[in-house]
Amino acid sequence: MKHRTAISLVAAALLLCAVYGIYRLLSSDSVQTTDDAYVRADSVFVSSRVSGQVAKVWVEDDEAVQVGQPLVELDDRDFAVARAAAAAGVQGAEAEIKNLSAGIERQAAVIDQAAATTRSTAALIKFAEYNAQRYLNLSASGAGTQQERQKAEADLHRLQATRDRDDAARVAALKTLDVLKAQREAARAILARDEAALRQADLNLSYTKIAAPQAGMVGQRSVRVGAYVSQGQPLLAVVPLAQAFVVANFRETQLSHMRQNQRVEIRVDSVAGQRFSGRIASVAPASGVSFSEIAPDNATGNFTKVTQRIPVKIVFDADQQGLERLRVGMSVVVSVDTAQEQ
Repeated sequence: MKHRTAISLVAAALLLCAVYGIYRLLSSDSVQTTDDAYVRADSVFVSSRVSGQVAKVWVEDDEAVQVGQPLVELDDRDFAVARAAAAAGVQGAEAEIKNLSAGIERQAAVIDQAAATTRSTAALIKFAEYNAQRYLNLSASGAGTQQERQKAEADLHRLQATRDRDDAARVAALKTLDVLKAQREAARAILARDEAALRQADLNLSYTKIAAPQAGMVGQRSVRVGAYVSQGQPLLAVVPLAQAFVVANFRETQLSHMRQNQRVEIRVDSVAGQRFSGRIASVAPASGVSFSEIAPDNATGNFTKVTQRIPVKIVFDADQQGLERLRVGMSVVVSVDTAQEQ
C-alpha cells in the first residue's frame, strides 16, 4: 500500500512538472522581449523668436519648470522704442482721419451754400428775364429808351454768367467732397497698416520674455547672460519627464500578435530590481530605415534578407514608484505578453 502511494505521488509530481514545462514553453512563445528599447520624451527646444542680447536667465541646468515659467529675458529697449514709434504712427493716422472727417462735414456745408447761391441766382435770373422782356416791349412801343432795354439785357447776361459760375463752384465742391472721402479711405488704410505694425511691435516686445512651453526639466542650456542670440537659435531644451515613454524596436517577426493596449513589463537598467508596467500605445507605420535620407534599394544586385525592426511606443502606467528616476535615453528591456487580446 505504501509503495502504491509513493508511486502515485511521484506520478503526480511528474505530471505537474510536465504541465508546468508545457505552460512555460507555450507562454515563452507568447512573450516577446527586446532590449533594443530606450526611454524617450517629447522634448521641446526653446528658441528665440527675435534677435537680441540676453539680459536675464531665470533657470539653471537640470531645473524643474512649470508651464509659463520665465526662462530667458532679452534686452527689450530697442523693441520698446519700436513699439512707441508704431503707437505714434497709429495716433497720427487717427488724427488725420479726424481731420478729414471734419473737412468732409465742412465741405457738406460748402455744398449746401453753393446750392443756395445757385437757387438765389436762378431767382434773380427769372426776375431779370421778366425785366428784360418788359423793357423790350416798352422799347418796341416807343415808351422806353434804348438805354434801359440794353441795361436790362446786360443785367440778365451778368446773372446768367453768375449762375454758370455758381454751378461750377457747386460741382467743384462736390468733387472736393469726393476727394476728401477718398483721402479719408486712404488714411483708414494707413491706420490699418499702422495698427498692424503696432500689433507686431507688441508681439516683438513680448517675444523678449521667453517662457516654458510645457512642464519639465531644463536640459542642454546654452544661453548665458550677455550673449547675443539670433532669431530661431535654440537656447535650451525642456524635457517633460512626467510624460516619458519607451520606444522599443521589435523584430518584424515578433509583431504578429501585438496589439494596441496590450500590457507590457518594463525593466530599466538604472533602476535595478524594479519592474514597471505599461501598455502598447501604437506601432510605427514603418521601420526606422524607411525614414533615412538614403533608403536601401533591394531592387538591384544580389539580395540578402535582413529582418527589420519596427518601433513600438509604450507608455507607463501612472502613479508608479520610481518613475521620477527615469531619464531620456536610458536603456530598458520590455516584455509583451501577446497571448492577451489587450
